[in-house]
This record gives sequence, structure tokens and C-alpha cells, in this order.
Amino acid sequence: MAAGWDEEHDVVVVGSGAGAMAGALVAAKNGLRTAVLEKTDRLGGTSAYSGAASWLPDTAVQDRAGLGDSRAAARTYLRTLVGEATAERQDAFLEHAPALVSLLEADPAIEFEWRPFPDYFAAPGRMERGRSFVPKDLPREQLGDLAALVRPAVHLDRRGADHPDAPLDGGRALIGRLLLAYRAAGGAVRTGTAVDRLVVEGGRVVGVEARTGAGRVRIAARRGVLLAAGGFERSPELRREHGVPGAAEASMAPEGTNTGEVMLAAVEAGAAVDLMDQAWFCPGLVLPDDRSAFVLGLRGGFVVDGAGQRYANESLPYDRMGREMAKAGNRVPSYFVFDSREGGRLPAISLPSAEPAENLAAGTWVRADTLPELAALIDVPADALVATAKRFNEFAETGTDTDFHRGEDAYDRFFTRPHEHPNPALVPLDRPPFHAARLVLSDLGTKGGLRTDPAGRVLGVDGAPLPGLHATGNTAASLARDVYPGPGIPIGTAMVFGYLAVLAMMS
Repeated sequence: MAAGWDEEHDVVVVGSGAGAMAGALVAAKNGLRTAVLEKTDRLGGTSAYSGAASWLPDTAVQDRAGLGDSRAAARTYLRTLVGEATAERQDAFLEHAPALVSLLEADPAIEFEWRPFPDYFAAPGRMERGRSFVPKDLPREQLGDLAALVRPAVHLDRRGADHPDAPLDGGRALIGRLLLAYRAAGGAVRTGTAVDRLVVEGGRVVGVEARTGAGRVRIAARRGVLLAAGGFERSPELRREHGVPGAAEASMAPEGTNTGEVMLAAVEAGAAVDLMDQAWFCPGLVLPDDRSAFVLGLRGGFVVDGAGQRYANESLPYDRMGREMAKAGNRVPSYFVFDSREGGRLPAISLPSAEPAENLAAGTWVRADTLPELAALIDVPADALVATAKRFNEFAETGTDTDFHRGEDAYDRFFTRPHEHPNPALVPLDRPPFHAARLVLSDLGTKGGLRTDPAGRVLGVDGAPLPGLHATGNTAASLARDVYPGPGIPIGTAMVFGYLAVLAMMS
């Protein structure tokens, strides 16, 4: 070992989400001595909380499902939505996604399956049934002792609980499967290792420095460093500095993660940044502990602002609805108003789930027999809320929302349930008692970060690659810029550019 280093590896990966673990696996499978450095005591970050949808077009997974997907269609879709600003990165992503998926599925630990989930925009190249896929559930006994390293689902993790005695699903299955394959390939994992500085020698990044429980360490990276440690959504200071809407405490990122120090270390080493005011937004349902739940798939009710008025199609994909919340106006908090058709339960998906009795006791939900009484409880004008409900109910009867066109798109109808009215996304609000649940602007992570090229190399302020430094996931500025094209594009792009970064290190 060279003087001054505590450890030496070929590749050092900072972070442990899907992009980090995919890159680390590729490195280990190619015989490179690889270490994953994770700040917390669990692997997976926000990826572990996710449903693990992966937007990776034109792969063997879509072929098995008979979807008729193609790279050309996906390219048309991305170009239409995102434009030419990231054209080269879009093309690199689409070109290499099939090879990455084939490489991953060649490992016995990794299995994927397609499940329907529509692309988020009615644009050319869209797949209305969706093109994303997920990992198959992972039996806990197959993961064995490694299960202790994987971050549990959000509702368990927040209360310090472990995985249940059941197969790991969603993001836990994805991280677990990647971890199994990575460890089988000889990769090392270091938890409790908080990287906060890059070591630069002769203009090249040659390693990292990190805080650990035993003090500071210096870890060498002979081939390169891959930064994949998430964004900065949990940093109030960085959010204020860059004007990111929302609040750190409302983010869905695990506590203690994603505070931006890895990105700042790269900036100190000369890296350029982009999209720093952007995030993957979503409405956040306020829970009794004042933390947020990711809410999507509204199948009833409507959302009003502080004036008691609707301002958007509530069935929009979550990032688009979050962006509506972030616009100027009295929209944070908003209120999700619903009736008792489902026994007082939320007519939507809430992660973590929202128990009516607990939320009513905490005051995060309120309930009243009449809409004027409900309006008083949430401090909005009663006449406005009554008028909003009357107009909404008229839309439900006709089946046409002339204000915001709810129910006209395939995504709007994806989470609905059949009922007696013509538009499944428009359910009358007419069964008291009525409820209002408080919503804030939340996010699944920031999407601004280090500028990278199509090979995942970090670019300096002069536009040239910084030798030895690579980035993916939310540590890098997203190729999707200010749109969220489809379910799983954060995970899909993170994995592909983690793969490409390692290929660049090997070239």
C-alpha cells in the first residue's frame, strides 16, 4: 500500500443507491477491486424506498412482455419532452440500456419483470401501458445476512424497524439483488463512511477522504471515483442557496442522507454544476409525526389551495402535480378534500400509509358533516369550497372536467376504480362526513448536480472532463432537465450512467 492511504482500490463508488450499485457491480464483474462507501449504516438510499421502476427502453424485458417497444420510439419521446440540450446523453442512455440489462440479467441474482405503468406525457413515442419494469421479489432467505445491510421500506425505516419476515419487494429487492451479485463478484462495502473530500494529484482525482467512527480515512482509487451519493434535498442551506422549491424536512429522502457534501467536494475540485433549482417533485401528505408521505394515484376527491379553489388536474403524474403546487399562489399547504365513499380512508396511494384515526387525532386531517364546517377547520372561504365542490360534482355527472381535463389521459385513469359515473377519474363528492388532508410540496430528491458527459465523466468549469472523476444518479444533473418523462427514469438513467462511467474507467 502506497504511503498515506488507508485502503487502495481500483474503483471507489460513493453512495449505494441503484446507480451506485449497478456501477460497482460492473466494475467488480470486470475484475476491478471495488469498494462501495456509504455514509449511513444501510445501503440503498432513496432507491430502497422506491417501487424500483426502471425506465430502460427496448430491452429483453420489454421483448418478453411483447410490448413492441423500440429505441427509436423512446428517442422520439425523450427528444419531444426534453429537447436537444442533453441530446448526446439521451442517445448514450438509449444505446446502452439494453446491454446493461442483459449484463444484469445474466447474473443469477438479478431478475426483472415488466408491470404496466404508463409513461407520464401524451407525447410521440409514449407507451400508454408503460415501458418500465421492476425486480422480482427477493426471498429474504436468499439474501441471508446481507439483509441487514439493505435499508427497509420507508414506513419501517422511519420507526427503526427491520424488514418483515417476507420477501423483499420494490427498491429493497433491487438493492438486495444488486448487492448479492456484487458481493459474489468480490466487491467490498464500507458503511458509516461519509466522503467529504476528493484527493487530487497532478490534476487527477486519485481517491477520497471520509469520516468514519474510527476517525478520518484516505481511500485510493487507481482507476477512478464514481460519485452516486444522491442530491442535496436534505440540506436547508443548499436548497435556499439554489432556490429549490419545498423544504428539506418535507423530502422523502431518508434522514441523515443527501445533504450535498459529496457534490460540494467535487465543486471544490473544479466541477461544474447545472439544474441546481430542480427536483423530482411530488405532493407530500403531512403525517402525525410532521414528516411527509409520498402521495400519488388519486382516485377520488380534489385538491384546493388556501382560497378553497382547485388549481390543477389532481390525477396528474406526481412531479407534474408537484410543479403545479410550486407555482406562485397560496398552494402550500394545499388540502386534499374527499368524502366517505371509502369509509373515511384516503382515496389515493400514500407511502407511508395514512391511518385515518391517527391523522384525525393529530389534526393533519380534519372531518366535518358539511363543507362549510370543513372550510372553517382548514381556514378557507366556505363559499369558495362549496362552489368548488358543486362545480366538481357537475363535472362528475357529465364526465368532462372543462377546467383541468381530469380523466382524459391514460395516466389519469390508471389508478381509478369503476363507478356509476361516466369518467372514472371524476367521483362526486357527496357522501358525508367530508375530510381534508393537509398537503405540502415534497420531492423524491433534487435533480441538479454535477455536469457530466455521455460517458458519465464529470466536467470541469471549462467544459473538459476531470480525470478520474465520474458521477451518476442525483449527484449528477439529470438528462431529463425539468421534466419527469416516465416511471423509473431516475433509476434507469442512474444505472446506465453508472455502467458507462465504469466502462470509461476501463478504457
